Amino acid sequence: MTMTMTTMEAAVADPAILLVHGSAHGAWCWRDLLTALHARGLKARALDLPSHGESLTDYTEVTLDRYRDAILADIAKHGGPVVLVGHSAGGFAIAAAAEKAPEKIAALVYLCAYVPQDGMSLADMRRTAEDQPILKLIERTDDGRAFRFNAAGMEALFHDCPAEAADYAKTRLGAQAIKPQDTPLHITDASRSLPRHYVICENDRVIPPEEQRKMVADWPEDCVHSLPSGHSPYFSMPERLADVLQPLVRPKQQDG
Repeated sequence: MTMTMTTMEAAVADPAILLVHGSAHGAWCWRDLLTALHARGLKARALDLPSHGESLTDYTEVTLDRYRDAILADIAKHGGPVVLVGHSAGGFAIAAAAEKAPEKIAALVYLCAYVPQDGMSLADMRRTAEDQPILKLIERTDDGRAFRFNAAGMEALFHDCPAEAADYAKTRLGAQAIKPQDTPLHITDASRSLPRHYVICENDRVIPPEEQRKMVADWPEDCVHSLPSGHSPYFSMPERLADVLQPLVRPKQQDG
């Protein structure tokens, strides 16, 4: 179906938000944030990356390219451009999508996420960190091709979340394929030239806040935001996170 010019202009002026989860999560993790965004009149949706949530793909079949293609397929289905919000490891997935089809992306928002460095994998970036708390928070699957969060990991993920939300999440966490996180990504101006924002979570026990700051040390100050949250602000403070995201989607409405 061909959109009219009016519809196309509206999509550009008022882009939808596409929420992309991180390791071992699914679209389900955005439950409370979606409610908050919709209450503000924002168009927002979330997707399951391959092998996560309701996806039937086995984790042994997952690649970073398949993550990228799932995002682009969602945009093709629903229309764009979109504001891509990537949480944690989802930073690599949204950057990969932006590298492939920057014209479909209105902006990139990294939510306590990895900002890919050219030629490095997520695992490469993690190894450069002075502190790597994630190593104590996960356990490999028996086949060695994926990992799951252990009890300490679940505590680190949801330590500041309401009990109901934490319980809801813990029963839904799945396995995370290692291959996508061992895959280097080539970064160019295709993604770097797009509007980019970062949300630092100051009480993060998974990706240390100091490591988050390093990734955006040379970004403009007005593109770096912060929340007094742990690694799961979509559960711990969805209203405040929605307040951060709203002016990034509708900058002219931030005072109205």
